[in-house]
Amino acid sequence: MVVGIQLGAETEWEAEQSLNELEQLVSTAGGEVVAREMQHRDKPHMRTYIGSGKAEEIAQTVGAEHAQIVVFDADLSPSQQRNLEDIIHKVRIIDRTGIILDIFALHAHSAEGKLQVELAQLNYLLPRLRGMWAHLERQGVGGVGLRGPGETQLETDRRLMRKRIQHLTKELEEVKKNRYVQRKKRAKQGIYNVALIGYTNAGKSTLLNALTGSDVLVEDKLFATLDSTTRRLNVDHKKEIVISDTVGFIKKLPHQLIAAFRSTLDELRMADLLLHVVDASHPQMEAQIAAVEDVLKELEVDSKPQLLVFNKTDLISELDRMRLKKIYPDSVEASAAQGIGLEEIRQAIDENMRKGLIRMHLKVPYTRGDIIQRLYSLCLVVSETHTADGTEIVVDIPEASTEDYVQFAT
Repeated sequence: MVVGIQLGAETEWEAEQSLNELEQLVSTAGGEVVAREMQHRDKPHMRTYIGSGKAEEIAQTVGAEHAQIVVFDADLSPSQQRNLEDIIHKVRIIDRTGIILDIFALHAHSAEGKLQVELAQLNYLLPRLRGMWAHLERQGVGGVGLRGPGETQLETDRRLMRKRIQHLTKELEEVKKNRYVQRKKRAKQGIYNVALIGYTNAGKSTLLNALTGSDVLVEDKLFATLDSTTRRLNVDHKKEIVISDTVGFIKKLPHQLIAAFRSTLDELRMADLLLHVVDASHPQMEAQIAAVEDVLKELEVDSKPQLLVFNKTDLISELDRMRLKKIYPDSVEASAAQGIGLEEIRQAIDENMRKGLIRMHLKVPYTRGDIIQRLYSLCLVVSETHTADGTEIVVDIPEASTEDYVQFAT
C-alpha cells in the first residue's frame, strides 16, 4: 500500500503525481501496489506523520487488501516509523528514502556502486536500530569484538555499524582519489568531458548508446543506471570527446545518497559540459528540471556550462515542441530511441567545446614531431603548412594548455 501526504500549499495534482512516482518506485523494487491513500495536512503529525486516526484507517485497508508493506511518500523519522508500526500491526513501514535505497541495492553492480549503496543504507539504518531491536533486546555474550558481559546487543550492533561506516567512508575516499587522478589525466591529454545528467528515466542511457554506438543497459525503470559509464564520442576532428552517463536524479533525493555517491557525482565537477536530458513527454517536466537543478546546486556545479536536450519529442505534439523552443531557445530537441536530433546534439557539443579554446599560431621544428602529434590530439587544427625550417600550424587550444606551447608561438 502506498500513502501520500498533500502538505500545505502543495496542489492535489502535484501530490497525486508524486504518489504516482512512488508507485513506479515500488514497481521497480519488485512490489505490487494493491491500495493507495492520500491525506491533506497543513503540517506533519509529530508522532505518526499522518495522524493516529488516519493510521487506524490504513490498518483496516491493509487487512482488507492483505498488504505486506506500507510505503509513505515522505521521509519518516525513526520514532514516527516505530509509532506507525505499533498502530499498523504485522506489516513493514517504509518511507520514500527506504524504497529508493532498496532500488539502489538492487541495481548496484560495480564494486564502487555497492560500497556507495551500503554506506547510504547504514547511515539510514543506524538511527532506526532501536526500533528494529525493540522486540529482541537481549544481553550480548562477552568475547572478541565486544566490550564484555553486560553490553546489550543493540549497543554492540550500533558500534559495529559505526565501525563499518568508517571503513566504507575510507574506501570511498580512495576510490574518489583514483577517479580524480583519472580525470586529471584526461584533462591533461586535452580530452573534452561531457556528463549526461537528468531526472531518472529521462533516457540518458539510450542517448549515450545512440550518440556513441555503445550498448549500455537500458531499462524502462527508475534508477536503471547507478554506475558511471564513459564512452568516446566520434566527431569529424581528431580532438577526443568523452561522454559519461551518471545516476538519475529524483525529487526528494535522499541526502544519504547524495553524500554516498559523491565519488560518482564528482564526474560532474570535472566535466566541461553538462548535457541535461529531459523527458519532454512527462507531465511534470518543469518540476523534474527544477529537481535536477536543485541537486546541481547542492553539488555546487550549477555554474558549469549546460546544454538542455529535450528527449522523447516524438511523443509530444508540434504545438508543444514550438512552445519548448520558445521557452528554451538554446535547447536541442531529440528522440534517442528514434535516432532523431543526434547530429544537432553533436554540433551543439562541438560549439560548446570551441567556446573554451584560444587560437595560437605556432612554428614547430621538424625534430619535434611529437609536439605535432600531441597538438592533433589536444587541439582543433585549423591549418598546417610545411616550411623550410619547420611546420607552421594554427590551432584552437584549451586555455589551460597554452603555456606548454608558448615557446613555439609566432
